[in-house]
Amino acid sequence: MISHNKEENKKEEKEIILKESEYLKLKEDADKASEFAEKILRLQADFENTRKRIEREKQDFVKFANEGIILELLNILDDLERTVSLAEAQKQDPEAFLKGVEMILAHLYEMLKEYGVKPLEAKGKIFDPHCHEALMQVEDKELPEHSVMEELQKGYMLNDRVIRTAKVKVSKK
Repeated sequence: MISHNKEENKKEEKEIILKESEYLKLKEDADKASEFAEKILRLQADFENTRKRIEREKQDFVKFANEGIILELLNILDDLERTVSLAEAQKQDPEAFLKGVEMILAHLYEMLKEYGVKPLEAKGKIFDPHCHEALMQVEDKELPEHSVMEELQKGYMLNDRVIRTAKVKVSKK
């Protein structure tokens, strides 16, 4: 059985003799180090709080970024619902109904234009795979090869970026 003396386990503490100025300098440095450590902890906490706040703001921005355009679309939806209700209730003539729908369509195009959305020009242009999606090819000896003959669905750009390609019919020799 091994026995340990408590005094043997204790490390002997050495005494060091310093000049008072050296001691005061070391004490000042230790106080500064302690102060800096506290500042670092506060800065880390501030940074973490700021990071969390920015993340929350980013999530809110993404969640509500489309609010303005949705409100405008709701106004257009209201106009469409009123037009359909009037047409059903009054059995108004088709020309008046068509005129109402055309006005709503013009309002919608204007709203999209304000948001930087514009239609792609396709008919008569040379096929461009960045702007067009060929759904059909038709032989035509009069048109240059790969000309867009017909636009089956409009394409759109948002601030000079294609967001939907135009679905087109393309000529071939």
